[in-house]
Amino acid sequence: MSGQADPSYVSGPSDRPLIFLTVGETLERAAAHWSERIALVSRQQNLRYTFCELNRAVDRLAAGLAAQGLAPGDRIGLWSPNNAEWVLTMFAAARAGLILVNVNPAFQERELEFVLRQVGCKALVTAAAFKTSDYLAILSRLLPELAASRPGRLMSARLPELRLIVQLGGGAAPGTLPFAALSADSWTRPEVDPDEAYNIQFTSGTTGLPKGATLSHFNIVNNGYFTGRCLRLTAEDSVCIPVPMYHCFAMVLGVLAAVLHGASSVFPGEAFDPLTSLEAVAAERCTALYGVPTMFIAELDHPRFREFDLSSLRTGIMAGAPCPTAVMRRVVDDMHMREVTIAYGMTETSPVSFQSTPDDPIERRVSSVGRVHPHVQVKIVDREGRVAPRGTPGELCIRGYSVMRGYWGEPERTREVLDAAGWMHSGDLAVVDEQGYCNIVGRVKDLIIRGGENISPREIEEHLYRHPGVLDVAVVGVPDAKYGEEVCACVRLKAGAQVSEEELRAFCRGQIAHFKVPRYVRIVDSFPLTVTGKVQKFLIRERLQRELGLTEAAHA
Repeated sequence: MSGQADPSYVSGPSDRPLIFLTVGETLERAAAHWSERIALVSRQQNLRYTFCELNRAVDRLAAGLAAQGLAPGDRIGLWSPNNAEWVLTMFAAARAGLILVNVNPAFQERELEFVLRQVGCKALVTAAAFKTSDYLAILSRLLPELAASRPGRLMSARLPELRLIVQLGGGAAPGTLPFAALSADSWTRPEVDPDEAYNIQFTSGTTGLPKGATLSHFNIVNNGYFTGRCLRLTAEDSVCIPVPMYHCFAMVLGVLAAVLHGASSVFPGEAFDPLTSLEAVAAERCTALYGVPTMFIAELDHPRFREFDLSSLRTGIMAGAPCPTAVMRRVVDDMHMREVTIAYGMTETSPVSFQSTPDDPIERRVSSVGRVHPHVQVKIVDREGRVAPRGTPGELCIRGYSVMRGYWGEPERTREVLDAAGWMHSGDLAVVDEQGYCNIVGRVKDLIIRGGENISPREIEEHLYRHPGVLDVAVVGVPDAKYGEEVCACVRLKAGAQVSEEELRAFCRGQIAHFKVPRYVRIVDSFPLTVTGKVQKFLIRERLQRELGLTEAAHA
């Protein structure tokens, strides 16, 4: 080995042991340590909870879930934007031994049906509506039996395991149970093991339908703890969370990390809006702010930005896409976030594997995703699976406490990414330097990342194939200055079909999540193919970048 470069293998050191607690137990401990401190603020609902109040409300809700016949191991879906009920349900499900299933608020009927059926949800907690989506109307189409059912006694032909629909808000549609009625005074609390499955988060891949990454209490409690410790969170901190709760970013790195360190969580609104985020930071004197680079850009460029006193800010997390150096400097200087960190992760690893520290210079924070997290191992492998030398790109693999249990009900798809030695193959191309800093340089997987949302091209292609005039489809990501990438669909039409590009976009609206609807549609005569007939998407992408003039925009 003399004279050879060090291998691209690093292991995260730590002076703190891993924590063997359930998600429900973390809140109990917080209530014991910081009883009267503010735990949660939901500004759009004008609600505030101390840790003691939040813990009591969670216990009553857990008892109510048990009273409805939900037993440990049952799956409970949560389809809602950010609100206090999201947090209550998150902790109550954990305390009752249930498995929480995060449902994207942008999902439409087909996507909702798939995730509920895939994991066999027994209950669904749902908002009445969100933005342009009428959730109750979607449920009435999916579950025509609901209106004539007694709450908790649903018998559905399409979703035979689903029994209970709980509605958030003041009212309750026929067949649903009001959230306020889901409460009980006493119950027999089950024994819950931290190693048990607790959370299923659906993540898109390159082979079509989303996969349900199954995470344990142990996975996410420890990831939340060490992320918060990297941010130096204490009971004096207040974390502004404009990112959606159905993502690990908000649920684990936001609320759970805050609870583990006695900090408060602040929801500016149901969904991201730059103005409400700025208002929340100023009014609540938040010390931390989270977001993808697009969010920070929107806040910095808001015409009223200078009106707000952001001097309370100290730290935060930027993740989901690479951060331009100029944006990071503005965040540090104009938003006072001198200790802001960059994080890299994936749902399958709970999520964070790399994170920069507040002590890293800005140049390091924008040119890398930091160094490996405590208790986590990573290696970079070449195409033959051999560990590459330091400084050589290859596929990033992760092993340790944070790696998921697998994809729910899909052992074959699990084996595709999780090998016999416990290494999670990320599909990302990365380089680890001599100091242990990691740089993500590309993706093995054909995945589009738009504003932090992982989008499967195959899923959009499958939907467009349903159009009677479509012969063939190739969906690719193209550069975008605002979102990092945008969706572009290249379509070949059947002979004689008369379909416009706008008609194809309209065919997607309301049928798939809004962020998956192609911004660009191009009708073409043919696709570039390999000698074996495989579509060469990289050539399509390069051609579209030239035609749309997007190459320079991506680096603006």
